[in-house]
Formats: sequence, C-alpha cells, structure tokens
Amino acid sequence: MQAPEPSSPQQGQPATNVPPQQAVPPPGAPVQVAPQPPAHTGPVIVIDPAHGGTDSGARGQSGVIEKDMVLLVARIARYALEREGFRVVMTRNDDSNPSYDDRAAIANAYRDVIFISFHISSTGTPNTARAYFYKFSETPSNASPLSNKANSLPITPPKITSLLGWEEAQRPFTDASHHLADVLQTDLTLRFSGSPAASSGVAARGLRSVAGLAVAIELSNVAVSDRNQLVAMAEPVATAIVHSVTVARPTGGSPGNPGTR
Repeated sequence: MQAPEPSSPQQGQPATNVPPQQAVPPPGAPVQVAPQPPAHTGPVIVIDPAHGGTDSGARGQSGVIEKDMVLLVARIARYALEREGFRVVMTRNDDSNPSYDDRAAIANAYRDVIFISFHISSTGTPNTARAYFYKFSETPSNASPLSNKANSLPITPPKITSLLGWEEAQRPFTDASHHLADVLQTDLTLRFSGSPAASSGVAARGLRSVAGLAVAIELSNVAVSDRNQLVAMAEPVATAIVHSVTVARPTGGSPGNPGTR
C-alpha cells in the first residue's frame, strides 16, 4: 500500500524541521559580558632584547645563544606585562639588530617611558639576576640635579630646558634610573636567591641615549645545561618589573600616553 505523503504545516503553524532560535533571556535577567583586558595606565614599557642579527652575544656549551634567548624571554615578559595593563613596545621582535640609537629612538618617542634592556651573562651563578643603570664617568657642572630622596624620586624628572645630545640623553635621568634599578634589584633578589642586594652602575652603551628611565636586566647564565632554566625566569622577572614600577612611581603619576618629545 502506498504510504501517505507527509502533510505540509498549516498556515500559521511553525514547521517542525526549523531549528529553534537562540533563547532570549527574560527581562531583568543578568547579561553576561566577556571580560575586558585591563586598561592601560602608567608608563609605556619598552623592552629591548639585546644583540640580534650577526651579533649573537654570549654562547653556551649546550647551544644556548644569548640573542635568541633574550628574545624569547622578552616575549614572555611582554605578555605578562600586558596582562597587567601595561602598554609594551619591543625594540626588535625578530633576528634583527637595530643600532643603539635606533633602539633609543623607539623609547624617546614617548613622554612617559621605561626602557628595559634584557641580557644573559656568560658567567655568574645560575638562576640569579642583576639590574644595572647607566653611570657616567663624570658629572658636568651645568647638569640639572635631581632629588636625592630615595623614596620620592619622580618617575619623570623635571623638564630640562637645555637641549642635550644623544650622548648625554640619559644624564638628567641618572638618579631616577638608579632608584628604579635599586628597587628592581631588591625585588629580583627576593625571587632569585643569590642575586646581588643592590644594582650596579655601568657605562652600558644601550642605556646612554635613552631620554627616560632606563635599566638593564642580566640573567645568569648561558652555560646552563637546560635552556628552560632561563625561560622559567621570564615570568618572575616580569612580575618584578610590575612591582618595581608600582613602587617607584609616585601616586598620581602621569599616564603613559604616547607622544613625541
């Protein structure tokens, strides 16, 4: 016997094979909103992975190469800082080797900036970290002095009226950079036992042309048998940076809005 053809739905009745529409919450029901990333406040953090290109930096017997490792550590630190709401800019994100002045120019494009250069030493106790600030060999008589109060140094020094060349760009920021390096070193030492108690002043060429706060972080060392020992230091280093910037910045500091000098 021939089976009867299925009857079509009567006018005004919904077809049974039409998928149901998404349920609409009743009036007054709470609406779930996707979490937003934290808003950027505070200075722009410029991360500088040292070396690159034909400049490999230090090499370890296990195959660890400084230029590659600092780039990896810098990327991990960048993501950790961005999760905290910081705007982060990198001087290189590949195997290039910008000049010192090119790296400084990236930082100098912002009014409120902290420049942090990453390095890995060829010696030193593994799983330790050192913070450095730039130390000039002499202080000119016409230099503009900053406050010597350790707990009240401004994150942005007073405006300097005289024009300074690139060779002297860091000079007005020396004391503030020194203070930040000391705060950073204290935090690093808490996280990496055996690290120095205080930061060190060195004539690091990569810091000299930065017209803003500038410090360097050096991890130890490329002679580790497993490069993951260095990779594991990236997140704690980023956390130390976050805490140090928060401590060094006075309450009500200016936000890190981009702008040319």
